[in-house]
Amino acid sequence: MKKLTQLLTAALLSLVVFTGAAQAKDRVELVYVEWARAVAITHVAGVLLEEMGYDVKTSSVANAAMWASVAEGDSDALLCAWLPTTHADLYAKYKNRVVDLGPNYVDAKLGFVVPSYVTINSVTEMAANIDKFGGKIIGIDPGAGMSKAAEEAIAKNISGIGKFKYVSGSDAIMVASLSNAIKRKEWIIVPGWQPHWMFGEWDLKILDDPNKIFGGAETINTIVRKGLDKDMPEVFAFFSKFDWKQLDLSTALVDNKNGMDPKRSAEKFVKANRAKINELLKA
Repeated sequence: MKKLTQLLTAALLSLVVFTGAAQAKDRVELVYVEWARAVAITHVAGVLLEEMGYDVKTSSVANAAMWASVAEGDSDALLCAWLPTTHADLYAKYKNRVVDLGPNYVDAKLGFVVPSYVTINSVTEMAANIDKFGGKIIGIDPGAGMSKAAEEAIAKNISGIGKFKYVSGSDAIMVASLSNAIKRKEWIIVPGWQPHWMFGEWDLKILDDPNKIFGGAETINTIVRKGLDKDMPEVFAFFSKFDWKQLDLSTALVDNKNGMDPKRSAEKFVKANRAKINELLKA
């Protein structure tokens, strides 16, 4: 009798383990770069996928590593591909190994950004005021498409900016430098883009770019690994059908800027926008 009880207990435990395994969903790996909107949208997506029952891991990496990770199948998706210009080289390199699901944001703008008190309005006026800028453009990470475009423009003296020095760093360093300069009413020029919370924080302007150093307006696209549609069709459907363009992520961007943990700000955003999100999920 004792032996029978032990066998039944073992069988019951096996059934519980099997049932749990059958119910458990796969891990979803999301990668992003430390750009304001990229941080916000990735964590909001992570929260929604967790609500769908998935184990989600989000990883902040360098730009080139982000694309390589999805192309190699080590990660499932990225939601911050700037196309057709900013990430053109990376897209060209990996386009046969990833799936482009199209824009999650349209009419994104890039360019050289200055505080509004700076009395120039075009890139072509930078050279005449190089001393006021200290001869420097305070940049972002060296692997970013904007950094490469700026450095190429300097090398080719496009719009006469050949004597400037591009000082690469990171989004955070660039923003901190901008903040300090504004406090002192100093002239500063940085590569910038919209959407970004800094345009709500300070009075800034993007300089006219007649020679299209950074191209025209772009879209921000969702890129997933090949095979995701077969391995995790529900996740693929989420990435391909959820219409992010109907959600304004500004509040999450501001919360992140103010130091809130990105996961916490994403949870707050989802709770505050529950009705609209449920509507988009149904669609």
